[in-house]
Amino acid sequence: MSDGTILTIKRPITVRAVVTPTWKEEAEREISNGIANADQQLAQLEQEGQTVVDQVRRQSANPLDPRVQEQVANIQQQVAGKRSELEEQKRNLLQQQAQVRELEMDQIVEQGQLESSCEIKVGDNLVEKMQVAIVVRDGVIQSIEEA
Repeated sequence: MSDGTILTIKRPITVRAVVTPTWKEEAEREISNGIANADQQLAQLEQEGQTVVDQVRRQSANPLDPRVQEQVANIQQQVAGKRSELEEQKRNLLQQQAQVRELEMDQIVEQGQLESSCEIKVGDNLVEKMQVAIVVRDGVIQSIEEA
């Protein structure tokens, strides 16, 4: 490759948001929806788990048979594992909700990442080319920051 070669590469772009009343309301609404969804999944999991256990016991000639008891125990163990996952998800969402409520107006928070392409050539500082961020206020780009 010669010194005049230009490459196009992909790079991550950090999206930073300015905390505003609108941003806070939206963030809290999304988190509340996530919490409600987790609660709904937990209720559905319990109901479906109990239904499967009841079916296994009904279909068995002897519900006290050790094999039936083992099958029921396995189902209950799977339900408990999934319940733990959902409860952990809900705990994380509740923690995020508390963090959002503590944010001050005009504070800048990282909201996610996008991907873009950029051109590089011999002599460019790759670290600087890769460090790009966009600051948005209520969805409107306020600035594009490069290292």
